Amino acid sequence: MIQFSHAGKRYRSLLGREVRALSDFSLELHAGEVFGIAGPNGAGKSTLISLLLGFLAPSEGTVRIMDQEPRRYIERHGIGYLSELVNIPPTWRTVDALRRYALLAGVPTDAVTTRVNEVMAMLGLEEHRAKRVRQLSKGNLQRLGLAQALLCEERVIVLDEPTHGLDPVWTQRFRDVVEALRRPDRLVLIASHNLDELARLADRVAIVDKGRLQRVVDMRATQRDVADVTPYRLVIARGADDAVQRTFPGARRIAEGEYEVGGLGIEAVNAGMVSLIQSGAIVTAVYPLHSALEQQFREAVGAGDDVRETR
Repeated sequence: MIQFSHAGKRYRSLLGREVRALSDFSLELHAGEVFGIAGPNGAGKSTLISLLLGFLAPSEGTVRIMDQEPRRYIERHGIGYLSELVNIPPTWRTVDALRRYALLAGVPTDAVTTRVNEVMAMLGLEEHRAKRVRQLSKGNLQRLGLAQALLCEERVIVLDEPTHGLDPVWTQRFRDVVEALRRPDRLVLIASHNLDELARLADRVAIVDKGRLQRVVDMRATQRDVADVTPYRLVIARGADDAVQRTFPGARRIAEGEYEVGGLGIEAVNAGMVSLIQSGAIVTAVYPLHSALEQQFREAVGAGDDVRETR
């Protein structure tokens, strides 16, 4: 559906120095999937999206949507797009903003009211319909931006940092929105710094760094492999240090009743838990320190200790 073939982008600085934002980037994205893009700041994600939307032309290589140049495809078929920064005229009222965007997006005049009401209900904006944009909280403004991106039933939807500013309730509801968008003929592309959200939402995730594609992570195929290498945090309410050390040699004590266990496969962790419980320990929690995507991200870009949010 979307093909990047050896795509690259060069800029010239004010001093005339050449800056490479993207180099030899090749990737295929398929209809029917939710695809994620992750990377540190300055990795090339914004340039990648600009090329996809036709805002920029590649310096070398090609970018195609359904075998067409991006601008040609978008002019003929449209695309749903949420920018990283939602910028809507502050004096517009919420419902009027969506009506105007619906007309610009090509929603038939007699269907505008119905479609606007549908996306407002989907994003929980009904109670804010008469408010001016400047009166909206950051989270509500983000939901308004999402609503405008979903006004048309496009086959390609690009969401740049879609959960930015959303509260925990709407971050969870956004997952339901994405699932509702899944269709065999549709591609949903999500660029995000939030690795936890991408791990939950995406089928595959491209990790980009220094303008290059580092790897593509198949989330479903990766879960088991990473479970065998990631360290685990163990929390016990009752149990002696020597019992933990006997069961998990090399376990590192983090705090009272908390330990980090590494270098074991998931079967060994489970067997150790059985042994601990049989010895009388009360285990209150055991969980991996890194998600599958976090582990892959660390390996790909050499990240530090905290990469859950890669800002």
